[in-house]
Amino acid sequence: MLRLPAACLLLLASASALGWEWRGETGLEGRYFTEGPGNPDYWHNGSAYVRGELLHEWNDRRDLFTFVPFARIDENDSQRSHADIRELIWLHVADGWESRVGIGKVFWGVTEGRHLVDIINQTDAVEQPDGEDKLGQPMINVSTVRDWGTLDLYVLPGFRERTFAGPDGRPGLPVPVDTDAASYASRAEQYRVDAAIRWQQMFGSLQLALSHFSGNGREPLLTPNFDDAFAAGWVGGPLPPGFKPRLDPFYPVIEQSGLEAQYLLGGWLFKLEAIARSGNRFERRMHAADAGFEYTQVGLFGSDMDLGWIVEYLWEDRADNFVSPFASDWLLGNRLTLNDIAGTELLWGLIWDPQTEERVYSLESSRRFGDRWRATLEASIYSRAGDPPTADEIFNGVAPDKPLAAFSREDMIQLELIYFF
Repeated sequence: MLRLPAACLLLLASASALGWEWRGETGLEGRYFTEGPGNPDYWHNGSAYVRGELLHEWNDRRDLFTFVPFARIDENDSQRSHADIRELIWLHVADGWESRVGIGKVFWGVTEGRHLVDIINQTDAVEQPDGEDKLGQPMINVSTVRDWGTLDLYVLPGFRERTFAGPDGRPGLPVPVDTDAASYASRAEQYRVDAAIRWQQMFGSLQLALSHFSGNGREPLLTPNFDDAFAAGWVGGPLPPGFKPRLDPFYPVIEQSGLEAQYLLGGWLFKLEAIARSGNRFERRMHAADAGFEYTQVGLFGSDMDLGWIVEYLWEDRADNFVSPFASDWLLGNRLTLNDIAGTELLWGLIWDPQTEERVYSLESSRRFGDRWRATLEASIYSRAGDPPTADEIFNGVAPDKPLAAFSREDMIQLELIYFF
C-alpha cells in the first residue's frame, strides 16, 4: 500500500542528473490520549511520515513541474498507514493567463475556525482531526488576471473519498466508518467530473472572493449499516449480539456558493466566510458562516514579539447534532509570534457553545532547532461534552444532547519531531 510506483522511483533517482531540485521532510510523531485505554484499547500511539518535493523549471521559468509524494506508517491504525500523491502538476504561465494540469492542492478561505468555502480538495481525516490536511485532487485549472479581478476555472475529473480512522484508530468516532461501503447520489459515482469557478479582487483594503462548486460533496453523510442489522435480526432496540455496527459514507451531489471577505484597517483584520449549499437529498438548503476579526499588537511590551487576538462567531442552520457540531459557537484565541531566529510560534484557541456549555481547547506551537530540525506540540481537549453515544443509540436515532459528545473521549496531546532534507 505504501509502495510508490516504479516510474516515480525512477524519476527520483534521475532527478540530480536532470538538474531538478529535490527536497523534503520526515517526522516522528507521538500521541497521548488523556482518557487512557478505551475502545480501541491504547492510550498512546506512534507514527512516522515522509514527504518529498521534486521541482523543475524551464522555458524561462514559464513552466514548472511539481511532484509531492507523501507516506505515513502508523503503529495501531492500518487506515492511517497510507500513501498519497499530494501534487503532481504542471504549471504553465502565459501572457495574461496560466494553467495547471495534474494533481494539485487549492486552498480557499480566510477564517481560523472553519474553512467553509475550501471545497476543491478532499480532507485527509486520518492525518489530523482539524481537517487541515488534504488529499491531492486531479484537476485542470485555467486562471486569468484582469483589471476586473482574477478568475479561476476548474475541471475536476475523479473524486477522492474522505479517509477515516479504522476500528483501531484514535481519535475516532464511537462507531467506525466503513470506507469500502461508500455510496453516491451520482450514477457516475467517483468518476463524476466536478467543476468550480472563483473570482477574487482587491478594492483598496478590501479583499473579496466569490465562488461556486458543482459536484460530489466532499463532506459525506454517515449512516448506520441498517441493512446488515436487519439481516442479523435487529428490529429496533439493542443490537444483536456479535453484530459489528458501522457507519457507511454517502456522498451527495451538491451546489455550493461561497463568499470570502477580508478588510485590513490598521492592526485590525476583519474576516468573513459564508456558504449556501443545496442538493443534499436528506435535508433542506443549508447556510453557514464564520465571521470575526484578528487584532495584532506589534512589538508587544517593546519586544520583538507580536500578539494577535482572534474572535470569530461560527453559525449554521443545520439543527441535527449528528451533523452540526458548531451551529452557534464562539471562537476565542491568541496567536503569539516571537520573531526569533528559531521561528517560535504559538496559536491557542477556545471554541465555546453558550447554549450547551461545551468547550474545545486547542493548541498549535512550533520551534526550529538549527537549520534542519523543527519540533511541534499540538493538543485538542473537549470539555463538558458528555458521554459518547453508544452504537445502540446511534442505530435507534437517539441524537446526543451535546453535538461534541462523539469526540468527548478523544482528548489528545501530540508531539512531533521533523527533519528537513
